[in-house]
Amino acid sequence: MKDSGIEWIEEIPEKWDIVKLKYYSYMKGRIGWQGLGSSDFIDEGPYCVTGTDFINGKVNWETCYHVSEERYEMDKFIQIQVGDLLITKDGTIGKLAKITELPDKACLNSHLLIIRPLHNRFSNEYLYYVLSSYVFWKYYTIHSSGSIMASLSQEKLKDFSFPVPSLKEQQLLVSYLDRKCAHIDNIIEKTKASVEEYKKLRQAVITQAVTKGVRGDRPMKDSGIEWIGEIPQEWDIISLKYLCNMYAGKNLVSEQIAPEGEYPVYGGNGIRGYYNEYNCEGNNLLVGRQGALCGNVHRVSGKFWATEHAVITTNTTYCIMDYLFYLLIGMNLNQYVSSTAAQPGLSVSTIQNVKTCFVPFEEQQEIAEYLDKKCTEIDSLISKKEQFLTELESYKKSMIYEYVTGKKEVPQA
Repeated sequence: MKDSGIEWIEEIPEKWDIVKLKYYSYMKGRIGWQGLGSSDFIDEGPYCVTGTDFINGKVNWETCYHVSEERYEMDKFIQIQVGDLLITKDGTIGKLAKITELPDKACLNSHLLIIRPLHNRFSNEYLYYVLSSYVFWKYYTIHSSGSIMASLSQEKLKDFSFPVPSLKEQQLLVSYLDRKCAHIDNIIEKTKASVEEYKKLRQAVITQAVTKGVRGDRPMKDSGIEWIGEIPQEWDIISLKYLCNMYAGKNLVSEQIAPEGEYPVYGGNGIRGYYNEYNCEGNNLLVGRQGALCGNVHRVSGKFWATEHAVITTNTTYCIMDYLFYLLIGMNLNQYVSSTAAQPGLSVSTIQNVKTCFVPFEEQQEIAEYLDKKCTEIDSLISKKEQFLTELESYKKSMIYEYVTGKKEVPQA
């Protein structure tokens, strides 16, 4: 072994080299959108690939946008070829996709880069594993240290140095890592499926409790509401507006939201940053009202700022807050999303007029206490599964790092 002289690589085998990506690859990205807007996306024609279309290192062509032939021809530098490697430089940085097939012509959106090997020095199959490993993530971390690096510039990626063995050794490494990673990925997929099943179980337990109660067998009656079905005889049906008050938060532009500050800023799905003022205090529920995750419900207390992406919700005298939290989850508010808007959204007036169960106070408390216990048990199982996923992903990156830096040799067959 020899010292590579690169802190994110450390030692490499004597016969290996260090190369810089810009000297041995073609790398291009779309310069802005070149006037491309949502109105340019059509139902057929050349594909326009985005990072959201990446699944397990490949492009899911079924989810891709399409653009006209004229749009495709506007920039020949970003026309995709079989063998290309695509990487996201914004959003979820560093997502990768190998182009092993092209069902039709395809180009990029502005958040991706094409990488194409030159001079026969390395294969994209090998580079895929290098960029999937801690070699790349150590480089990225070192060069983004002390700043909020919200994107990976083309110049920064071009300056990436990485270890390279002979093409024959690269082929052996790729074949071996394909097998090893396929095994790990299979475990990851099964674990993710298990997490989703537990989440479905949690939703089912909550819905069952807020529509049927937790007192066991009892006289029931038809609610007249399809999603509710039968309810206990002594319960009633009521519009949600009588159980809670709802209003949307207030907008903050991104420049006003800081990484640190006095009061947390909440969007529809958690903390977005901090601001020096607040528009809410006390115990509240926040319901996401825009985007794919609208309808999510979060408990929030103290002083905070709620943006326009959140519906601030408080209980009325007819309902206790702990029960309201589970009731809103059980109602699956996402089913009331408006399908006419460009972005999925929930209308406060629509939600408030939805019919739901009106439960006596003492039973509201029983349901809330029961669900606190049951959901804590399920959440604990989900947490363990998600921790296992994190460990698997970390192990995978570490394993790849050991092989693409030559610290471990591919076992002889």
